[in-house]
Amino acid sequence: MSAASPHAPPIVLTTDYGHGSPYVGALKGAILAINPAAVIVDLTHGIPPQNIAVGAWTLADHVEAFPPGAIHVVVVDPGVGSSRRAIFAEIGAWRFVAPDNGLLDRLARRWPILTIRELTEPRWWRESVSHTFHGRDIFAPVAAHLSLGVEPDRLGPPLATLIELAWPEVIVVPGKIQGAVRSVDSFGNLITDISAEALRDVPTDESVRIECDEHETLGIYKTYSDQPEMTLMALIGSSGFLELSIVGDSAAIMLGVQPGTKVTVRW
Repeated sequence: MSAASPHAPPIVLTTDYGHGSPYVGALKGAILAINPAAVIVDLTHGIPPQNIAVGAWTLADHVEAFPPGAIHVVVVDPGVGSSRRAIFAEIGAWRFVAPDNGLLDRLARRWPILTIRELTEPRWWRESVSHTFHGRDIFAPVAAHLSLGVEPDRLGPPLATLIELAWPEVIVVPGKIQGAVRSVDSFGNLITDISAEALRDVPTDESVRIECDEHETLGIYKTYSDQPEMTLMALIGSSGFLELSIVGDSAAIMLGVQPGTKVTVRW
């Protein structure tokens, strides 16, 4: 085992295991068994179960918060134990170990893919590998070895492409943008797939109307404090996308809206 560098990259965990799940602890234990000095950061364990699309958006929204070289263990894996590939990828400034099921697709649409390798070398895994817990037995150990300096070309053969997902198209026409809710954050805010760039020439005053399901609000604001408590409002969130919020409450609960619900901006 190599000695841990004082500048070893952090290992960042993103899963659908659920907060408080013992699976999260097992993932960390598998890392620490190989690199006891590993710096482990939880991005989230609250991805909706088996929701690959939300996992993909979450990574793309938050990966820039981490330093170059950070190693992301990403496990939203409904196909665990099947023929789906386990992979390492270097995309932009960061490294990822994950199932090849579309989880890295949003990242690959924003940053260049530098390397992809299939994880085929069992020497970097746990000695015993469960058919249903590759997060603990493959992905976490591989990340730990990477944090100790193992070179990616030792993990397995190179691959040419990643699995892509079919994303709903945001439709932009004069006077109208049609998108959808693509995720719900921990406050119940509805994050859409309508980007700030798409809204660049759209007015922000009350001449613009945002519709979601049977609900609507006027204007696009800068902060949650721009409207009174319990008001439905629209603003550009920290991820750079339009979001709908109930000030001081959960828009998802109050409106009964889930990912996939259509959102229309009209002016």
